Amino acid sequence: MATAASMGVLVRTLFIVLFCVMAASYVYLFIFGDYISCFDAHSRWFMLIAADFTTYVVVIGAWIAYKESSWIIASIIMVSMYFLGSHASIGYILIQFYKLSPEESSKDPLYFVLARRPKKDATEGRSVVATTMIFSVLGCLVLGVLIYTIILELTPSYTKYFTSCFITTAIDIYIHIAIFSVWVTYKESSWASAVIWTVLLILFRGVTICAYILRELYYLSPQEPASLIIVKKINKDLDSNDPPLLKAHPNN
Repeated sequence: MATAASMGVLVRTLFIVLFCVMAASYVYLFIFGDYISCFDAHSRWFMLIAADFTTYVVVIGAWIAYKESSWIIASIIMVSMYFLGSHASIGYILIQFYKLSPEESSKDPLYFVLARRPKKDATEGRSVVATTMIFSVLGCLVLGVLIYTIILELTPSYTKYFTSCFITTAIDIYIHIAIFSVWVTYKESSWASAVIWTVLLILFRGVTICAYILRELYYLSPQEPASLIIVKKINKDLDSNDPPLLKAHPNN
């Protein structure tokens, strides 16, 4: 499992770098940029960004709700994502990395970051049918906003929206894309498949995320909890059998 451990170190380092990049973009925005432009609600490009960002909050928020034993803590983190963006997302992920025991870090750190702790009944969680309906509706909404924006705003005048706020928000968006790309790469057994999905994530963002989640839900039976899509297939049995490494340790 040395490869898995090395991948965990690589992912953690990547997220630390992205956290710093986002911090630098915020500093630039508030010191040298025009942060007032962030409140231009009439821009359809900002409508598209808002739709994509809402998808990220829903997906990552659902994972946080699955991870946390307290709905209050989960709700606070989800709300903070709207104000802090990827800082809140990456910050939460890095905290999960630093909670790992040495044994977990040496085994499969990405699995133990994604999996719930402390363990609850494996049958808990939203049903596959309900989750499929939620992400089907969300995916259709984001796709509709994307098509509407491209038809009405893809003209030479769209460059007027590339303000400092737009650039900072775009960085935030693509940092979230990096987060989802890591998850997809972790789940996919083929590098070619992972690359294809990553390219689709870059191009279509929220639409691709919803499509990928719907694909993963398709492989589950209606009786299984939807949370099983979080881990890759070889770990699903571990997730339902309370692996010893998920027991509480001093870092919790």
